[in-house]
Amino acid sequence: MQKQTRSLLQELEALGNNRDTTHIIESRAHNIITSAINLLELINKHYPEEQAQLLERKLLSAIKSKDQQRFVKSLRKKP
Repeated sequence: MQKQTRSLLQELEALGNNRDTTHIIESRAHNIITSAINLLELINKHYPEEQAQLLERKLLSAIKSKDQQRFVKSLRKKP
């Protein structure tokens, strides 16, 4: 009998199919939340308090509405 070998691509694909969806969601959420916290800290550091609060609201609104441009437009406006 001839021993069958699997390609690396097949191995990776099989590994991906066995992942726990909950773990993937948890991991991505953790990364996104950490990034958002870092972004808010950066905004608060580089913008006046009133403008930083506006940008924070626009960021949260953009996330809720799934519209990236909403936040980008706020950043590009002249103060």
